[in-house]
Amino acid sequence: MERLPGFRDFYPEPLPHQDQWSADARNYIFDTWRAVARRYGFREYDGPPLESLELYTTKSGDEIVAQLYNFTDKGDRAVALRPEMTPTLARMVAAHERNYKKPIKWFAIPQLFRYERQQKGRLREHFQFNADIFGETDPAADAELLALLIDSLRALKLTADDFVVRLSSRTAWRDFFARQGRHAEYEDDFYEVIDKLERTDSGQSDTKLRALGFSLDQVKAFIAAAEPTAELDAILKNLCARGLGDFVKIDYNVIRGLAYYTGVVFEAFDKKGELRAIAGGGRYDNLVKLISGGKVDLPGLGFGMGDVVLLELLKDRKVLPESSARLDVFCLIEDEALRAESLRLVQNLREGGSTVDYSFTPAKSDKQFKRALESRAAFTVKLERAADGALAVKMKNLKSREEKTVGLSEACKLIRTGLP
Repeated sequence: MERLPGFRDFYPEPLPHQDQWSADARNYIFDTWRAVARRYGFREYDGPPLESLELYTTKSGDEIVAQLYNFTDKGDRAVALRPEMTPTLARMVAAHERNYKKPIKWFAIPQLFRYERQQKGRLREHFQFNADIFGETDPAADAELLALLIDSLRALKLTADDFVVRLSSRTAWRDFFARQGRHAEYEDDFYEVIDKLERTDSGQSDTKLRALGFSLDQVKAFIAAAEPTAELDAILKNLCARGLGDFVKIDYNVIRGLAYYTGVVFEAFDKKGELRAIAGGGRYDNLVKLISGGKVDLPGLGFGMGDVVLLELLKDRKVLPESSARLDVFCLIEDEALRAESLRLVQNLREGGSTVDYSFTPAKSDKQFKRALESRAAFTVKLERAADGALAVKMKNLKSREEKTVGLSEACKLIRTGLP
């Protein structure tokens, strides 16, 4: 029985072979995302992995259905596995925004699903770090979100030599479009061409642009000028004040294909240009209003950072730490007459916060010791009974091979305070 194509199994390290996905690496990334988000004052939320199909078609149109895992459930409802988290978040915020002080700063790490062709950096499922802010229109909120994105990558040991955040604005592109006096009905078609500019033959792009009343030379001149709008200038100054200016640049090649973006947009890329976008996002001031049917009007902005491309980058830059999975203590039970007392010692050590393991069944001493080494235990402990009947604990430092015999209470205290 094999897993479905495009999905992953996550194994504890050491991995069965190098092509397997590491649960330890995943936890390292998740822990880092959570730690940085909480430092920024973001609160964690979650939602259901199964939603009404209408939630996604309302946001993205009927064409998104081809990319979804969707079906009719036993209640005759049209449903889909979530392909993204923002519609769920918008639904949740619209329902209860009055219960939260503004600005709302939330994050989540959902697993997302899309039924599409597999390719490098894109599977049919992935985990994603989502961070969003609601209820604030000032560019300071955009700068805060970008700083969170940058610091999330810096916390994973990536530097300004490894990645750059390319900053753009749908407002700037709307102004460019309007200056040409073109009909608004062609605006989305224009954005679609711009979004694919770097991935499409220049001749094809020029043909499509001319059909809309533009030329490729016009567009390239606008991109090359990289003149920041007032909002982009404010964001750049904010980030420079934090010492993060080296991580961002104005790049109007970025426009983000999703039509719901309304203002600042951005994408993070590796500087070698070998991978897909690491993260992307922007401002979407009309989404909550759309999802709520006009009942709630709340500005929003956010980004998503997937684990698949990020893990490729961390591996390429060789900044993934070795697995930290190890035991504090392995309890050797060499005298079965002392198993009950040994189990009490194991329990006391665990209640004190130590990571402890032992052999469930009787085993030879050398086999137990080998298991302790395989588990990368820092210490072994074993109970011994003295001639007067008193119990003592023999502790062994597996790195220095130093041994020490102490009383039961002293052993627990020594391990709780950092191990001798």
